[in-house]
Amino acid sequence: MEISLSIRIIEVVDFDPCWKKTFETERIFLTKAIGNNAVKIEHIGSTSVAGLAAKPVIDILIEVKNLKELDITNKNIEAIGYIVKGENGISGRRYFQKGGVQHSHHVHAFQSNDLHLQRHRAFRDYLIAHPKVAVEYGAMKKQAVIQSNNDINVYMALKNDFIQKHEILAIEWFTK
Repeated sequence: MEISLSIRIIEVVDFDPCWKKTFETERIFLTKAIGNNAVKIEHIGSTSVAGLAAKPVIDILIEVKNLKELDITNKNIEAIGYIVKGENGISGRRYFQKGGVQHSHHVHAFQSNDLHLQRHRAFRDYLIAHPKVAVEYGAMKKQAVIQSNNDINVYMALKNDFIQKHEILAIEWFTK
């Protein structure tokens, strides 16, 4: 008997203007699933930056009033196709994935005033405001895909220095 293992294929593709509509549709589903606890639901990550090459995964940032109230809605979030992953390595975060092995959506939820909210917003807005940096980032990600041989940990490590450097600059720029 042959066993087939599902392996996530890491790819970085050119910007797709449909990503915005995909996010907007998902925002409606998430708003209904979470209810009044959601303060703000935003498109973040590379798919939110026009012209930026990206993994075709819609990253979503949710600011909530209360994480415990969000946890109560996990069944609603599962009902719209997400896997509940808990903090998944970041204290104070709630993380959800959708789309099977390939991941079509990642949701990062934080309670209001968590510094991770600012970090995500700053990096997104910085890339939008600095298109040369965004182009450099896209090219670097395409190279990282080639070098990573489908290992997500290697891919992330290859991006890390760029992200660390520009995240600091982004937060400085964002808070001026």
